[in-house]
Amino acid sequence: MKFSYKILLSCIITMAAALGIGGYFFVNNVFETSMEREMEQAADENNILQFAFETAALNIPAKYDLLQNSAVKEIGANLEKRGQGTGRLLRLSDENREILYASEGFVEDTRLLASIEQQTRAYQVIHPDEHYYIQTGAEITALDRTLYLETMRDVTSVYEERARGFLVYRNMMLLILVISSVVMFFISTWLTRPIRLLTKAARKMTDGDYSYRAEQVSTDEMGQLTRDFNHMAGVLEENIHELEAEVQAREDFIAAFSHELKTPLTAVIGYADLLRSRKMDEEKHFLSANYIYTEGKRLEAMSLRLLDIIVTKRGELIPQEMDVEVLFRYLKDMYEEQQKHPFAFRYEPGRIYGEADLLKSVLLNLADNACKASEPGSTIEVFGEKRKEGYLFGVKDEGVGISPEDCRRITEAFYMVDKSRSRSHNGAGLGLALCAEILKLHGSSLEITSTLGEGSTFAFVIPYGTGTEGAGEL
Repeated sequence: MKFSYKILLSCIITMAAALGIGGYFFVNNVFETSMEREMEQAADENNILQFAFETAALNIPAKYDLLQNSAVKEIGANLEKRGQGTGRLLRLSDENREILYASEGFVEDTRLLASIEQQTRAYQVIHPDEHYYIQTGAEITALDRTLYLETMRDVTSVYEERARGFLVYRNMMLLILVISSVVMFFISTWLTRPIRLLTKAARKMTDGDYSYRAEQVSTDEMGQLTRDFNHMAGVLEENIHELEAEVQAREDFIAAFSHELKTPLTAVIGYADLLRSRKMDEEKHFLSANYIYTEGKRLEAMSLRLLDIIVTKRGELIPQEMDVEVLFRYLKDMYEEQQKHPFAFRYEPGRIYGEADLLKSVLLNLADNACKASEPGSTIEVFGEKRKEGYLFGVKDEGVGISPEDCRRITEAFYMVDKSRSRSHNGAGLGLALCAEILKLHGSSLEITSTLGEGSTFAFVIPYGTGTEGAGEL
């Protein structure tokens, strides 16, 4: 059952119960009030008849010491005659509760007569036929005789009014329920509209439309739920896009890795087969073996770089405070003996917080890339500067430069700006990807500034340690 129907049905049941109970008590209250009024009137009528009987008994000529039964019957007949048209009936009984006179139609039931006591009045409601009566009884003392006077007052109209009241109220209640049902149907439909909109949005997202958002139609709790749902949908859409991008990146990585493996393996297999199947002079034999060795070393370097990237992604950083001079001294020792590219070192002393071996690997990769991108004899500058946010390391070359499009993708695994130049230097496009992962562990990132034909600068910022003053130059 729909939620709107549940709301509608609950409201109808609650309203019907409330109206039914309220109507029952209302009509019964009116009925009881009317019955109390009728009983008071019946009691008053009994009192009047009692007084009239006693008065009539006193007016009878005193021939006997006691009031005769015939006189009682005569008085009863006169009293009944006076009350014709009022619907009043009476009955007179002697001391032994034997009936002396009774109006035609008076009930034969004597239970009330037996319950009348001295100086008390008894009454009951009886239903001998299709009519309802209030039967009242009282004791009368006249001319030394004790008699019993009973009256019957027709109250059928009161019961008929109660029945009409129930009928009218029931019809009104049904009419109210019908009108209320129509109104509540529209109200429940309006109240549950946000739920239907959320259901529609959920189905759209289930079908793959992650950009769909639920329409917000209120500012209450349901409106807040809609806002939270749309926020959740936005986060989910971002996560889906990130997952899709990650899957695409993995597919690109696998494709690039397969391609990078194919070229050296083809050469290795070809030259190995040549050495195995043919006799060659010493020079050709040396060239073939050298090519196999060179391509094997490239495969080895690529495998080691891949392993470093995997370990870096899964590893945890164990940072320590260190002096930046350790890094610059290490880099100077690595490149001071090579003559192909002169290095210039410029730095400000300071202390940083990081892992020395990983940062050395970053600087070595950046310096190696600068050498590959630069022409022989061009200077490569390695510098360090203090910044507000941390210590800045940078490697600047005067090489071929990188386009803005390539700058955005250069840290992707196996991405190479100039594949022919990279392969000639045994490169596989993994160095900068490794640098990016190491810097991510340090809460940093690689900043690339480059102009085609003029050179490039690769820089990154590492948080400070305890800091030192002064500047230095190597």
